[in-house]
Amino acid sequence: MDHILEGQVLINGADIWTEYGVFLTEEKKGGRENLSALMTPAKAKGHVGVNIREENGVKYSDRLTPASDERDITLHFAQVADTRADWMTRYRAFISMLKSGADGWLDISFPEIGLRIRAFYVDSTAFQPLTSIWTDGRQASRYKVTFREPDPSF
Repeated sequence: MDHILEGQVLINGADIWTEYGVFLTEEKKGGRENLSALMTPAKAKGHVGVNIREENGVKYSDRLTPASDERDITLHFAQVADTRADWMTRYRAFISMLKSGADGWLDISFPEIGLRIRAFYVDSTAFQPLTSIWTDGRQASRYKVTFREPDPSF
């Protein structure tokens, strides 16, 4: 499994599979939630118009300058480890790394699709244990993490 998951996602230069046992997953087999989140372009910023009471409609400049607003990206992660202690250590380290980043920033790279984003951690939701943390042995979980990309890549 290492050869498939290695190098798929790098955060601040660290391979999340190698360092934390974390990889991207989907809600269901065949799902594309992660790709959809990554490839959905940012919304356009609104243009400033003047609404003159005595005239119809709103007046805009003859030359509009398009610009993108920031965007939130929610990715689905899974995490595995051979023991409960290893899973707990890696889970805490991964979440801590996401929250602190490098001066708060996360340089997230997806080499397979040639995409790189600069974002910061917003929150983590939908934690779902896939094994019982109360028993020792191989552990697995999944959760969603939302990132904010202030200057969207597209």
